[in-house]
Amino acid sequence: MAKGKIACLLGQDFEDSEYQVPRERLEQAGYQVVVIGTKAGEELTGYKRKVKAKVGLSIDDADVEDFEGLLIPGGFSPDHLRIDRRFVDFVRKFDRTKRPLAAVCHGPQLLMTAGLVKGRTLTAWPTVQEDLKCAGANVVDAEVVVDDNWITSRKPEDLKAFSDKLLEELAELEERGQWKGAGASQSEMPRQH
Repeated sequence: MAKGKIACLLGQDFEDSEYQVPRERLEQAGYQVVVIGTKAGEELTGYKRKVKAKVGLSIDDADVEDFEGLLIPGGFSPDHLRIDRRFVDFVRKFDRTKRPLAAVCHGPQLLMTAGLVKGRTLTAWPTVQEDLKCAGANVVDAEVVVDDNWITSRKPEDLKAFSDKLLEELAELEERGQWKGAGASQSEMPRQH
């Protein structure tokens, strides 16, 4: 059975490995990773200048219902994207689907800007952890933290555990028949903490 699509919100100066490692792991598992940015065809460069990514879909054309999961790499990308309400709205809408949402390093900045972190348990880069605490999140300094549909990690060294957990959560979603192709409405499911 063909796997679904994973949305990857990406802007300039993303953290190279935080995009590359999960993307490669997802593609090896049969998922299609779709880079969503401000303009389709735009070439993005990681801040270490080792990895490039091409935007496959403009945020204007992105529909949360087309994706089984959401990946938000860190670096400076999340900070660039969170000033654009279209990305913030996409994150908010995607969270309502209850499908796996994975954010690493500075990625949770988008969750915070979307007003979603209060009362949630997550982790992030150390400086972002402090911001999350101020926004009412329960912050845990751990390699990978899962809270309901969220998977968060702190840094590049956590990427193996982060990618493993994202793949595990996607597999569970498919086993339950709750991916978008199953026609199940996830937006009506109650949030569990």
